[in-house]
Amino acid sequence: MKKPYLFVGLPVAVLAAAAAFLLPQNSTAAAPVPQALSALKDVQGKPASKYLLKNKPTLVKFWASWCPLCLSELGHTEKWAQDVRFQKANLLTVASPGFLGEKKDADFRKWYAGLSYPKLPVVVDNGGAIAKSLNISVYPSWAVLNPKGEVARIVKGSINEAQALALIDNPSADIGRLKTVFHKPDKQKASAKMNLKTIYLAGGCFWGLEAYFQRIDGVADAVSGYANGKTDKPSYEDVVYRNTGHAETVRVTYDADKLSLSDILQYYFRVIDPTSLNKQGNDRGTQYRTGIYYTDPAEKAVIAAALQKEQKKFSAPLVVENLPLKQFAEAEEYHQDYLIKNPNGYCHIDVSKADEPLEGKAAPVKKRFDPATYKKPSDAELRKILTPEQYNVTQKAGTEYAFSHEYDHLFQPGIYVDIVSGEPLFASADKYNSHCGWPSFTKPIEAAAVTNHKDFSYNMERIEVRSRAADSHLGHVFPDGPRDKGGLRYCINGASLKFIPLEQMDDEGYGHLKHLAK
Repeated sequence: MKKPYLFVGLPVAVLAAAAAFLLPQNSTAAAPVPQALSALKDVQGKPASKYLLKNKPTLVKFWASWCPLCLSELGHTEKWAQDVRFQKANLLTVASPGFLGEKKDADFRKWYAGLSYPKLPVVVDNGGAIAKSLNISVYPSWAVLNPKGEVARIVKGSINEAQALALIDNPSADIGRLKTVFHKPDKQKASAKMNLKTIYLAGGCFWGLEAYFQRIDGVADAVSGYANGKTDKPSYEDVVYRNTGHAETVRVTYDADKLSLSDILQYYFRVIDPTSLNKQGNDRGTQYRTGIYYTDPAEKAVIAAALQKEQKKFSAPLVVENLPLKQFAEAEEYHQDYLIKNPNGYCHIDVSKADEPLEGKAAPVKKRFDPATYKKPSDAELRKILTPEQYNVTQKAGTEYAFSHEYDHLFQPGIYVDIVSGEPLFASADKYNSHCGWPSFTKPIEAAAVTNHKDFSYNMERIEVRSRAADSHLGHVFPDGPRDKGGLRYCINGASLKFIPLEQMDDEGYGHLKHLAK
């Protein structure tokens, strides 16, 4: 189920009343919406009817001046209104002075006159009669009208471009599958910086093996899936119940400049029983067999040598397959990162073994962040090391969509550092669920690590917060946080942060701060 769409800057009492879900809702207005809209005028005093051409579907956006998310979207909504792809529909926005916390009519018009969105269609509905008739209780919200002018759907919350276009074509479209996913690692940039190679490892239940390899320094990615079976695209049910012959397998992508294939296999042998046929831990069946599947024929000899070395530790024969990869299908989404989503979930693998140095290799030297010696990378370098979203937020003071970042829902012990510099900024112990859609904290780890700046954008007065060492834009601080913890809410873009789990803090150089994460 989606989380409530509540927005930054709104008084707590109004926030509580404004909770709603991003789901289609049936709604009927007291009077036809197109007729009610046509009777209004836009901010320039022109009839709203100019935006309502007949026999076209209509998208109506309801927004407010106090809603920072709404304000951050004004620019791209204006672009939609000029985009040829949107010309097959009517597109307009509605402001409702005097309703749901909005300014009075004269104040709103004076405020909006100070902005510069000349091509954004803004219709003024003083008193919010249309919003009331559609049960609009949260901003932004969208009404979708069919070509007959009938209300086909109400979407409460923000939508992206793909979702808007889908609603124009079909008001009943499944827009959930088109939601914007932000701040995923840019694999092309990662590949450019790292010498990436991939090996496929079957070692029993893939949840544990995936979580284990994700903790190893030098491993770029670990993904659960199904390999070397009889079909190309099996489901979990196929593998478990229909005897398709697949093995639960983890695709391990690693930086070959940090780890060799032999190193990867040492880590692998550390957590499996290589003499157990079709059984690991409490799991039994051919899908739980052990195997190493390669895509480079030259790796077969490396694997064979590793198996021969491992065999010397056992009297029973090893039963680990050494085979070329036939096919690999990623497992369903609910399997991916399962132990992160379910920290108490079943796992036969001791994932903490990932923190132990390999035989014959020294433990990594522990480092410690020192802002006094930090030098911010050049803009060219930042564009290489940051994703476009991270760059836009930290360097251009951008704002990510509410509820779009995984850190909004993350409450695992650890600390959050500046994505640019690594400077420690916030601790998990000070994180709380504010329901605003962005990661929220009651205080920074160190007051001086976060700097305050007056922000008068959108004719509002807010306090922007930036990082000390890198001057990264983080978000804003508001005086509506928990009273028993100081009354502040640091509302932070997840794209500005990097989370360091408690168990990795020593190796990442933040061990001296572990007491703040517990």
